[in-house]
Amino acid sequence: MNQHIRERLRSRGPLLLVPDAVLLPEGVMELYAVVVSAGSFEAVGPTEELERAYPRLQALRLPGHLLMPGFVDSHHHLTQSFGAALAFGEPSEIFRRVWVPLEGALDEESAYVAAKLAALESLRGGCTTVTDAGTRAAVDTDVVACAARDAGIRCVLGLICDDTGPGADADPSVVLRRAERHLATYTDDPLIHPSLAISIPEAATPATLSATGRLAAEARAVLQMHVNEHLAAVERSLLRHGARPLEYLAGIDALGPHLLAAHTTLLTPREVSLLADTGTAVSYNPVASAWKGNAVAPATTLAERGVRFGIGSDGTRGDGFRLVEAAEFAQRLAYGLTTGDSSCGAGWTWLEHATAGGADAVGVGGHTGGIAAGMAADFLLVDISTPELALSWDLPWELVRRGNRDQISAVFVAGRLRLWHGQPTDWDGPGLVRRATALARTAVARAPVTRAHPTSTTARRTAVQEPAAHRSGARTSPAPASTVRISTARNRSTAQ
Repeated sequence: MNQHIRERLRSRGPLLLVPDAVLLPEGVMELYAVVVSAGSFEAVGPTEELERAYPRLQALRLPGHLLMPGFVDSHHHLTQSFGAALAFGEPSEIFRRVWVPLEGALDEESAYVAAKLAALESLRGGCTTVTDAGTRAAVDTDVVACAARDAGIRCVLGLICDDTGPGADADPSVVLRRAERHLATYTDDPLIHPSLAISIPEAATPATLSATGRLAAEARAVLQMHVNEHLAAVERSLLRHGARPLEYLAGIDALGPHLLAAHTTLLTPREVSLLADTGTAVSYNPVASAWKGNAVAPATTLAERGVRFGIGSDGTRGDGFRLVEAAEFAQRLAYGLTTGDSSCGAGWTWLEHATAGGADAVGVGGHTGGIAAGMAADFLLVDISTPELALSWDLPWELVRRGNRDQISAVFVAGRLRLWHGQPTDWDGPGLVRRATALARTAVARAPVTRAHPTSTTARRTAVQEPAAHRSGARTSPAPASTVRISTARNRSTAQ
């Protein structure tokens, strides 16, 4: 699309947009148009009908483009963007060795820049909503809110409410007052939707688990929690409570529509029933399973049982198309191959749960996630004239398996053009990246991060040396985890 179209799209007035097709819940609709006004979809319908109904609006035709809902990332950690690659090759529960130390090294500026960098990456990947599970940085949560707002992304913003464990506020009354204040602060914010968060079930007392759940439910918000993510967490819960984490939450009446359980990779059939029966929502995070998990959540089973779920990145990579590809791909490898299921939900399942289903799971389903009159105008213009998509036989499937970030021409949030061909329209994206690069080197250098594995460059050197050492009779051994150092030189380490 040319610059003339870009300037028309930047207009604040009502827009009558006529793409080649519109992605609706019932499928891909050709000869359809939308009217965008005051941040929302005012009308959606056949092009001829809307042109008759809005004779004063000049139709803006968008040849070769699909208008589709923006992706909803149902689980993210925005202030962890400085160290995403520090997790590569690491065993599970890296939050203890990497994320908590890294976030603890952030000051107000670096936390803001890290969060805005993550928001930019998400927008570039077609995510118009991100769900932040709360920062452990010693800054006010509003720093993250400002970063998301300035980037132009919709954010479900978590506030950590832990009252047990290291770094937690041990006074439940203080925790609950902060939670109430957080929920009230963003009531009328057009882009920030408040949420509460508890890191893991054991990070809060039963009373706080119950109280925060009640507060979230009353505010029509969600309480986010990492549940049944790793074998170590399941075993700790069995030893402490005599029940698995999800079973423990059920036993204290902490499950329900207000709860967003992140990961749930390790589920028994009974636990799937608990999720379905209580209306508890789940964030299925397939890339996180591949990078640092013990298992893949049974998302096709969840879909069949009617469990509410979205698809989350867990901060791995903010790319909506690669995320839905991973969602289907992980199900195919983990479950489809052994059962002969060659479809694993088909393309529409993953598109739906990455958009409308995700919005429902994170508590904003009445506001965003679909193309319909009255909904927020959070949408993408996707170039479907590319070699990957032009020869279309089944566009939803093709978007899942052949869609790519570089096919996104424009990203809209709340009716405003936020990105044009991957770059912000009203702020300096490359400048932010340069600032983030400098701040990240400083933050990672001072953070007491401990990795179990060396960087890929060091690992390659070891792999090359070992055969030679065996031939000569010498012995080599890897450095212990405590001695692994993080280099801040870009040309010497892939950890940056």
